[in-house]
Amino acid sequence: MDKGEAEKKQVPLRLSKTLWQELNAWAEDDFRSLNGQIEFLLSESVKKRKKGGEK
Repeated sequence: MDKGEAEKKQVPLRLSKTLWQELNAWAEDDFRSLNGQIEFLLSESVKKRKKGGEK
């Protein structure tokens, strides 16, 4: 784990009740916390964006 991974930033996030329920159910299916699921999904999106060569 690099230094950037160890120093996590807190970000306030507002979600609709429906989105929260969907993400929470998905997190449970993947045996992750809701926070862990959101971080995983964001990380995967960034990787995918970098792979595609988008700016």
